Amino acid sequence: MKVGFIGLGNVGGKLCGSLLRNGFDLTVRDLDKDVAQPFLDKGAHWAESPKAMAEAVDIVITCLPSPAASAEVMESEDGVLAGLQQGSIWAEMSTTDESEVRRLGELVKARGAEPIDCPVSGGCHRAATGNISIFAGCTRETFERAFPVIQSLGRRILHTGELGSASILKVVTNYLATANLVTLSEALVTCKLAGMDLNTSYEAIRISSGTSFVHETESQVILNGSRDINFTMDLVRKDIGLFQAVAERAGIELEISPLLIDIFKDGEARYGAREWSPNIIRRLEEAAGVDILAEGFPAEMVDDEPEYPGWEVVPKGTSRKPLVSPPDGVE
Repeated sequence: MKVGFIGLGNVGGKLCGSLLRNGFDLTVRDLDKDVAQPFLDKGAHWAESPKAMAEAVDIVITCLPSPAASAEVMESEDGVLAGLQQGSIWAEMSTTDESEVRRLGELVKARGAEPIDCPVSGGCHRAATGNISIFAGCTRETFERAFPVIQSLGRRILHTGELGSASILKVVTNYLATANLVTLSEALVTCKLAGMDLNTSYEAIRISSGTSFVHETESQVILNGSRDINFTMDLVRKDIGLFQAVAERAGIELEISPLLIDIFKDGEARYGAREWSPNIIRRLEEAAGVDILAEGFPAEMVDDEPEYPGWEVVPKGTSRKPLVSPPDGVE
């Protein structure tokens, strides 16, 4: 299967690396061709436009920073829609609005092609090793056709239902991660002010009911001082704003979500939209007059787990057998 990939940023570039490692015939495109050069040097092809890419490949993957960017790449005069072929697939890996991905999906289907929204979750360090998790919203037939490509990009793959369902679940999980980051910031500053050793505090949280993926990754780069998790404040605010929009469309008035949006608006105003998201803790550090730092923590996260071909996660209570099961001894 010939694969095209548009958007070689923090996540997209790492996902592209997995496609090359797994031997796919790969065509790439980014606004900055210099970013694409390492992939071209390793054998990838360059597309002069999204349209040209769509004409040349079986599946076009987009991984872009915003719904507006995706719409531009898809709908411009030389965009993906203009070049999509009968029977080809568009896979949207951006974190986007479910109503927008459904709108674009209808345009894709009108061209005789099939859409998937398949955002990733698990951090850039896992995207780099093919161990990230992937949600996929599409028909079952399309999911099965695209699975060989998807399983080269991620480890745990969940077919979430119809187009748009994956985008909803992605912003739900990003909302939860953001809430955890903010509460961990409060917990670490409180530990410091209460006279607790921060190395010991980290371990107490890690081995207890208070632990989480966010603690075991973002707390480490917070304590190191780099705060580098390859994710910025503006992207957090975009994602939690998308979650808030889902809730509003569902008719539910939330309590914590608006507070998180206000916190990150304030963080952007203080430190800039492109500041690393874990530096949201600076608001509390400055208010308390403390630095939340400790020895022995890494400046960035590196995935040291072995890479496995991806498998399908089947929800509990579902009788369907997975397309591929995990290797023995791997969960």
